[in-house]
Amino acid sequence: MNCINDSWRLNSAVWSVAPRLACAVALALLGLCELAAPGRADEADRLCVPSVAQTLTVAADLAKVPDGSPDGWELAEVGGETRTAVQLAPRVAADGTIAAANGQTLAVIPPAAAGTATRQFRLQRRAETDPPPASSFQLVAVSDVTLQVTEQDKPVMAYNHGTVTCESVPESDRRRTRACYVHPIWGLDGEVLTDDFPKDHYHHHGAFWAWPHVTVDGKQYDLWTNAGIEQRFVRWLYREAGPVAAVIGVENGWFVGDRQVATERVWMRAYRAGDRERSLDLEIYLVPLVPLSLQGAGGKSYGGLTVRFAVQRQADVAITVPAGKTSADLLETPLEWADLTSQFPGAPDRSGGAVFVHPQHPNYPPTWLTRHYGPLCVGWPGVDARQYEPGQTHRLPYRIWVHAGAVDVEQLQAQYAAFTAGAPLHWEQASAP
Repeated sequence: MNCINDSWRLNSAVWSVAPRLACAVALALLGLCELAAPGRADEADRLCVPSVAQTLTVAADLAKVPDGSPDGWELAEVGGETRTAVQLAPRVAADGTIAAANGQTLAVIPPAAAGTATRQFRLQRRAETDPPPASSFQLVAVSDVTLQVTEQDKPVMAYNHGTVTCESVPESDRRRTRACYVHPIWGLDGEVLTDDFPKDHYHHHGAFWAWPHVTVDGKQYDLWTNAGIEQRFVRWLYREAGPVAAVIGVENGWFVGDRQVATERVWMRAYRAGDRERSLDLEIYLVPLVPLSLQGAGGKSYGGLTVRFAVQRQADVAITVPAGKTSADLLETPLEWADLTSQFPGAPDRSGGAVFVHPQHPNYPPTWLTRHYGPLCVGWPGVDARQYEPGQTHRLPYRIWVHAGAVDVEQLQAQYAAFTAGAPLHWEQASAP
């Protein structure tokens, strides 16, 4: 069951040995590249990326913003034929706001040819005779509380910034309303992968982040079920749709009555679909405004990012983690990533999604709870309460990797390595001649 109510500019728009080794190799490849000889301005700026056999989504900090229209640039492979569109986006500051420094280049780079070690790209203007890249993404306000992302007119995801009410939930149940979460997430064939207000757990909502134990001034609240504390939209930070990605930045608050006790800033990047797969990056910046503690559910570990899948039959579900497929649900288990695959209505074949946790995540790898009836729950900080002081920012970086068809451990490990390799990257500049 799904219940959905109808800054810059709005364009109409995972540590087992194998994953650890994969990450180490990928990170080692992120070293500095040899810069071009002085005086060759056309090759002065180089972006070095690891060579992987998967599509690589890149977010690279710029040393300077290029002159001219943001739509007039592309990445060109040095010594190769790959040219791909670039999208300029803000650089995110340590507290989740937009940094005053120069921005980022976003790109989706096709897989490397076999035998390539590292790849170098330069940022260049498109030839005047080349047509401008199409703005394949759109941001559509489908209601006054929901902003939907589409690519080539196909739905990708929706962010519910306002309060959503599910009329089938009893009026006396505080779980009847919710705000500040992602749902639906659509698969590559248009199937809805996530669930919202499911009958077994009204408080599950697509991709959401909440904690069952939040202590403020010695009193405990429950953000998991909106008991005494809730998330509310405060303001947009950024909304832009371009040829590479749709980027949404939003600021929300945690409120106890009228008192705001924490700020959360959330950045979402929906990248262009690849070969029957898509990357949805999610970064949560949590900033307490008063001393508070967070704690997950004892014995289970849920509390943090959760993705609730719209499972129809548990018998159809396969959950895969770095150790392989699991037949039983996992409790308080440290994981770098987990995938849920099933048969979803409207899809011709099995499909699903993986949740990847970046190695920069605090207390990495975090503990998880997995359930074959639908939820994948990242438990951070875990079952032991942790105190957080005002003004300290805690960045929680994730990727939701959506795929068509069934996937195995090797595929998932390769995709996780591509996730960790794609960001952060930096442009290197030669000294002026």
